[in-house]
Amino acid sequence: MRVEDLRVDMRKVSHIETAGDLIERGARRLARAGLAFGHGTDNARDEAAALVLHAAGLSPFSDARVRSRRIGSARAARARELIERRIAERVPAAYLTGQTWFAGLEMRVDPRVLIPRSPIAELIERRFSPWISANRTRRILDIGTGSGCIAIACAEAFPRARVDAADISAEALEVARENVRRHRLGRRVRLVQSDHFRGLARRRYDIIVSNPPYVSERELGALPPEYRHEPRRALAAGRDGLESVRTILSGAGDHLELGGILVVEVGDTERAVRRAYPRVPFTWLEFERGGGGVFLLTAEDLRR
Repeated sequence: MRVEDLRVDMRKVSHIETAGDLIERGARRLARAGLAFGHGTDNARDEAAALVLHAAGLSPFSDARVRSRRIGSARAARARELIERRIAERVPAAYLTGQTWFAGLEMRVDPRVLIPRSPIAELIERRFSPWISANRTRRILDIGTGSGCIAIACAEAFPRARVDAADISAEALEVARENVRRHRLGRRVRLVQSDHFRGLARRRYDIIVSNPPYVSERELGALPPEYRHEPRRALAAGRDGLESVRTILSGAGDHLELGGILVVEVGDTERAVRRAYPRVPFTWLEFERGGGGVFLLTAEDLRR
């Protein structure tokens, strides 16, 4: 090889970017753009990492050494394109990549479903301990399953249990069906099109869990643009944000086994729930990894 050719080749190598280069530049671009985070990440650097590593075909769980890996020009261009789309369109990263993680499990997502981000994942990983015995848990219901993330995580955590995953949206159930297939849980996770309890007949469960809509009309109008890409039905819950919660509280007692538990996320609507139900003995749960607004009631609490 001639010296001149070698110099050209070395110049090409020097311009090859690493994953770390792309992440840092992407993070700066995202931070300057004044975006809202909260769909799986809570800061610009993690958001940039999700987009860059996806474009580069690298695992988001790779160790720090992956940042020094050189990225080919085509994949680097794809990473930059995703960063620019994130800024221009205000689309959450999970919709741009089509994937996210919940309780350590990969989930496919698109705008037909809410992007999983519930602290309930932490409860599932602990198998709802100490509130119920995992060994005796045989039937679980997930109301408003969306992508199926809670139902699938429950099926993985409770291998002896059968899980009903209910949602009013046929489109959401299509996404959930794909995720159930990916995790090979078709024999234990049953998808049901149902408005809360209406399509479940008289079935009873050891655990009923839900991340229902809980955003009030006023709050919905004030949400950042990122949230407008999510299905409105999965967020909006009437004037005060309690429309779905009321339905769950009124019907859960008829569908819980003795000794069973109800777990519901209500997020920032916690104060409104407390005001609306001053005599209900809610247990408000705390999480090591952050998040809140999740209450627990036993079957006995609901029958008082």
